[in-house]
Amino acid sequence: VQLVESGGGLVQPGGSLRLSCAASGMISSINNMGWYRQAPGKERELVASISWGGGTMYADSVKGRFTISGSDVENSLLLQMNSQEHEDTADYYCHINTERREYWGQGTQVTVSS
Repeated sequence: VQLVESGGGLVQPGGSLRLSCAASGMISSINNMGWYRQAPGKERELVASISWGGGTMYADSVKGRFTISGSDVENSLLLQMNSQEHEDTADYYCHINTERREYWGQGTQVTVSS
């Protein structure tokens, strides 16, 4: 099973993008799903996550601007990014954590620039 992200691209500061992630097959026993990002020269960081026992969590840098949503039944994940800032420029990765293993997408690039 592979995770495929889409929706990345170039956006101006203050603009919006929506990232999508879909699994190529069925993934069961999902604990949580999330979005990570990695900017050039920096470590990968958790942006937002969702679980069906604990709700959602966001990195402080994106609170109030990003919204994560998803379905553990459909194995899909979205990240709505509003009021984007230069610091949001990074490769964004979809992640699914199950009881047995974790899955990563190949990443989609987001560039915030005027």
